[in-house]
Amino acid sequence: MTMIPFVDAHIHLWDLGHIRYPWLMPPFAEDGPNGSVAAIARDFGVAEYRAALARWNVVGAVHIDAGADPAQALDETRWLEGLAAEHGLPDAIVAFAALDDPDVEAALAAQGAHSRVRGIRHIINWHSDAQRSYTPRDLTRDARWQAGYALLGRHGLSFDLQCYPAQMPGLVPLIARHPEIPVIINHLGMPVITDPDGVAQWRNGLRALAALPHVAIKLSGLGFIARDWTPESVRPFLLGAIDLFGTDRCLFASDAPTDMLFAPIDRYLETCHDLVAEFSKDERRAMFGRNANRVYRLGLAL
Repeated sequence: MTMIPFVDAHIHLWDLGHIRYPWLMPPFAEDGPNGSVAAIARDFGVAEYRAALARWNVVGAVHIDAGADPAQALDETRWLEGLAAEHGLPDAIVAFAALDDPDVEAALAAQGAHSRVRGIRHIINWHSDAQRSYTPRDLTRDARWQAGYALLGRHGLSFDLQCYPAQMPGLVPLIARHPEIPVIINHLGMPVITDPDGVAQWRNGLRALAALPHVAIKLSGLGFIARDWTPESVRPFLLGAIDLFGTDRCLFASDAPTDMLFAPIDRYLETCHDLVAEFSKDERRAMFGRNANRVYRLGLAL
């Protein structure tokens, strides 16, 4: 298809016999943000990842916290460090830490001590519709969570922001106060297109975050826009994000294997490449690799 070097900015790996992932354990139900995850509730290691991405000239990958039991967050990081030493992937790790935990400082220090850890993700998607929420309350309004966020810079850590657009305006003042903490928005900002003002909320939220130069965005998670997405249906979201953030702050990613719930990875990447075919080669190389290399400090020669 294309030989543009691809640094996959968002992947997950898991060994279900080694670490417990509550969301990947039966019983599986259709309600909840992802629907049934039965299809991906099996081991997914480096070999499985490379097989799924065989067509795409993967030269690097960033592993994002995969929803392990919080008590095993450090076990996940140690396991991934071992994988990387053995297989050369992942190149970097965005680990889990609960930013509202009273002991968050110790957690950040412990995670940051690992050589491949570059950042933290604490999923904060909250929605008035309980079936859409990942959290029982809106942590972004919690003073303890905000204080935990403020500590990331002290440990040289970035933050992977997975929230809903309605939460974005409230986060802008906090993120603006801490330009030392790079922020990478996950999955196009996860527009909720079934909400009455869902598209406008998404555009307004992203516009406010894009005004902050230390915020970037991942062009990924198309299945979260709509499980039955088509290239035509996701086109305005992908091009809209590129328009707001520019080609130097957009990072393509596969979200393997989670997004394989909704379509084969090849269909995602074909759609992404087709969509930006008219961009210059430099711009495409930036979005498919160089930006992730820079943002996650991978040190790859691209």
